[in-house]
Amino acid sequence: MNALERYHLWLGSPLVDENTKTELYAIKDDMNEIVERFYTGLSFGTAGLRGVIGAGDNRMNVYNVRRATEGLSRYLKELSDKPISVCIAYDSRRFSDLFARESACVLAAHNIKVYLYSTLHSVPQLSFTIRHLGCAAGIVITASHNPPKYNGYKVYWSHGGQVAPKEADAITEKIKAVPDFETAYIDYVTAVKEGRIVLIGEDVDEAYYAATQSLLLQPELVRRKGKYLKLVYTPLHGSGNVPVRTLLNRIGISSVSVVREQENPDCTFPTVTAPNPEDPATFTLAKRLANKNGATVILATDPDSDRLGVAVKKTDGEWAVLTGNQIAGILLHSLLCGYQSTGRLPKDGLVVKSLVSTRLADAICKKFNVEIVEVLTGFRFISEQIDYCERTHERTFLFGFEESYGFLAGGFARDKDAICASMLIAEACVVYKERGMTLYDALMEIYKTYGYFKEKVTSYTLEGKAGTEKIQAAMVSLRNDPPKQVGGTSVVRTEDYLKTELTKLPPSNVLRYSLENGAWIAVRPSGTEPKLKLYIGGNAATEAEVDALLSTLFNDMNARLETLLNK
Repeated sequence: MNALERYHLWLGSPLVDENTKTELYAIKDDMNEIVERFYTGLSFGTAGLRGVIGAGDNRMNVYNVRRATEGLSRYLKELSDKPISVCIAYDSRRFSDLFARESACVLAAHNIKVYLYSTLHSVPQLSFTIRHLGCAAGIVITASHNPPKYNGYKVYWSHGGQVAPKEADAITEKIKAVPDFETAYIDYVTAVKEGRIVLIGEDVDEAYYAATQSLLLQPELVRRKGKYLKLVYTPLHGSGNVPVRTLLNRIGISSVSVVREQENPDCTFPTVTAPNPEDPATFTLAKRLANKNGATVILATDPDSDRLGVAVKKTDGEWAVLTGNQIAGILLHSLLCGYQSTGRLPKDGLVVKSLVSTRLADAICKKFNVEIVEVLTGFRFISEQIDYCERTHERTFLFGFEESYGFLAGGFARDKDAICASMLIAEACVVYKERGMTLYDALMEIYKTYGYFKEKVTSYTLEGKAGTEKIQAAMVSLRNDPPKQVGGTSVVRTEDYLKTELTKLPPSNVLRYSLENGAWIAVRPSGTEPKLKLYIGGNAATEAEVDALLSTLFNDMNARLETLLNK
């Protein structure tokens, strides 16, 4: 069927509710909008669904959520004839609680036991809970840091990490086989009464807190001196408010000021354009509060609390909003120093990072004689490495990160954990404060020790069908005509991550170029947003030199991509 036929199918179905039909009737004279909503189904991409909320095949709504859960249920039932369970969490986005409940009702109708959070909870807590309760899978209703019009549906597997490509493909096929609007379903109240849906209690939260708190390297120091650290925190209207504040208080960080305007859950995210800790503008209200209270560090978590942003006070009184790579550098160096000083650094330690993340981590790991492994973008690939370590005992996982503000230590959760990272950053602040240093001083010390490794990341947003086509066309053009020089420097190696025989990794739509001067460039479409992403990294003896290098490389690549995307 074409888009118009699909539109009329929705309008004519007796299984579609009247409110949805009213929404669709309102666009009957807007063919462009009909095409955008119905030209394709919502793709089950990076571990699940993500899209604009609304009626239609290419939108987030109860029908697509039910259908995805029906496909997941069928696949899970095929894998085992034994009783299985799935746990579900949700964040503060519009309809998140509804989508979570609808998912639970479909699973319960398949006699799959559901553990459902009754209040908003974070991604890392869900990831932890899967393993804690021995579930076969998990679902989180969230669109992470996207603008308010989005929501999403993320699927996790029994190891606590996001579902792998093989399983995602199998689930996709099951979803495609589900007839329109025809899914198994049981009334929520009935399912709870019969014990098919069980609400998760505080004991699970306590288990998560205890596991996370065990990762502290100098707990006694933090307990004694933590109260002197003035810190500002903002949950950006999301799920981090309770767990982050609870954990910080328990370890001794008691002087925490919360941005009141952003404290409570709000699906409209009224104080920000998007609740994204990667955006420096997100820190505007927090900076104002920090300046008033004399704080030297600000923490910000996104709505599902898997990403952490950090701003630190510089010696001149100005604020520096750290990049994800800079936060990772501080966390990694602090962890390895702490492990080494307490005699806990294992000989088989392992650090894992995505292929578009900073090479400062490589330099730090080399000094500490710790192995570092590079994986594809997507935290599920890091969680696979953790799972492998646990199953084989060949390595001891220490730390994993992505440049997109995702960090994980310990491996109790198996996805990005901004709650744990908040605790570890706070500990690092206390440790450096004992040396008379701020977190910014610590970053400068790391640069002076290992060299000035810096990166520049930018995104090109192109929404809708036309945008998707332009992004794909740009990638094809780069493959057909790869750059031989960038910014006057020769490209000495081109890596196409669709060619698995060369990369030894699963296929991924990524191109990476290594330059003669040691710099690198990567280009990839986002797996969760309508964006083409450009990454540039380099290092030099001074900050001014590396900044100049990145500027030259960016100007060249930006011009190339702008031309390709505007064809």
